[in-house]
Amino acid sequence: MDPEDTTNLRCELESGYWLLNSRNDSLDEEREMKYQILKYRWSLATWFFVVGFLFLLPGPEIGWGNTALPKETVLSLELALKAANAALAKCEEGGYRVSVAVVDRGGNLKALLRGDGAGPHTQDSSARKAYTASSIRRSTQELAELMTKVPNLQALGDMNERILILGGGLPLVFGNEVVGGIGVGGAPGTQFDEACALAGVMSIGAKPSIQ
Repeated sequence: MDPEDTTNLRCELESGYWLLNSRNDSLDEEREMKYQILKYRWSLATWFFVVGFLFLLPGPEIGWGNTALPKETVLSLELALKAANAALAKCEEGGYRVSVAVVDRGGNLKALLRGDGAGPHTQDSSARKAYTASSIRRSTQELAELMTKVPNLQALGDMNERILILGGGLPLVFGNEVVGGIGVGGAPGTQFDEACALAGVMSIGAKPSIQ
């Protein structure tokens, strides 16, 4: 074979070998790219799955340091108004001109009704009786009698300006949970105020004391 032909053949072989290697390298790069894309997609799918699963679990069980918030029964405006109206109706049956107040467990006023002819002062006294019964969790009549028997308890009346140790206030109890208080002021005797307050308590299915 002519030396020149041999040289040309060698060049062609080397060129073909280079092209083959280049094609193989391209295939390897393409495979590597596809592998990386699949790996990325798998990682992303796994991340979304884990995050979604964690959100389905209660906070305290997944170790985020959260603590469960306490649950409490809330006195609705509807119930507060129902209790106040029932108490006012009871007093009106007896011819008593009163005001009725209902507060929630925090002592916040939920309802205040002033009957026709009731004195302006009865609004304040009924609200304070309701606050006292809710805060101390006892009948204000019971507290008044207790303070008479135990003079050292007189300081209860000085805890703040909203406390009023005078019969006519009852706590609103559901189960064994105090959710608020109701107070009545203006009847000709604290026993009548308390009787009207009790009518309000019973009208919403509550109890006047913790048993």
